[in-house]
Amino acid sequence: MKKIVVLGSINIDTILNIERLPLPGETMAMHDRSIAGGGKGANQAIAAVRAGSETSFIAKIGNDHAADFMMNTFKNDGLNVDNVTIDKNAGTGKAYILLDEHGQNSILIYGGANQTITTQDVDNASDAISEADCLIAQFEVPVPAIIESFKIAKANNVLTILNPAPAKKDIPVELLKLTDIITPNETEAEAITGVKVVDEASMKEAADKMHEMGVGIVLITVGSKGSFYSLEDHSYGFVDAFKVKAVDTTAAGDTFIGYLASQLHKELDNLEGAMRFANKASSITVQEKGAQNSIPYHNQVEF
Repeated sequence: MKKIVVLGSINIDTILNIERLPLPGETMAMHDRSIAGGGKGANQAIAAVRAGSETSFIAKIGNDHAADFMMNTFKNDGLNVDNVTIDKNAGTGKAYILLDEHGQNSILIYGGANQTITTQDVDNASDAISEADCLIAQFEVPVPAIIESFKIAKANNVLTILNPAPAKKDIPVELLKLTDIITPNETEAEAITGVKVVDEASMKEAADKMHEMGVGIVLITVGSKGSFYSLEDHSYGFVDAFKVKAVDTTAAGDTFIGYLASQLHKELDNLEGAMRFANKASSITVQEKGAQNSIPYHNQVEF
């Protein structure tokens, strides 16, 4: 069984179902409202554990009811929460998701306790990181903590996956050089490289720039189309998505990353196969509303 560690965020998601995004100054009625567990880090950790991996989570929560709700969810899935700690001053993170009738979303985030994760918190979890096969992180937690975790990982030959989301410019070169695999979408790839990603040629151009920055493998996810990959030797390819009717794209990218990590061989000789399996898992996620509740279990992901 693969061992995966996720350093990342925990949010309570409030999902607002609307016909379309409101115009500036416009007041609109909602069709529905629901609350669910979320946060990119938590979603990726849940995806990894449901994919069949032994998964540990490094995160912070507030001292509130939202934290109790999330911890119960994690324990029900068998996620190791030994390194999920409480910040007594900041509340548990929250996300407000505007979801339109076509399944597209816009998300507003309150970082809360997610933003209080320190390098000391990471050092306290160093044993879990050093014993893992793969470490995953995203930008909903402070960058110094991510750098520290990747340093520990690389010192112990642990594969590092960076999900550069939310989109961020000027990512420290130190972090990129510690990154084995980076997984931006089109928007995030453009933020990192300045290249507007619209076709395979621009994907390759953006990937080449990320290789120059020190990243080993670049995976650019392009929603319903699939995912592009580029290796250090500049060989590249594209893995098509599975065609389904999307109801809600929330957590689709997180599902992809958690499942990808669970499938990858240490030698990375099955990259295309792992991407295809991760694409299939994501195609199931988008067919249901919500974040963590829509992430499938391994036995549901069949070809």
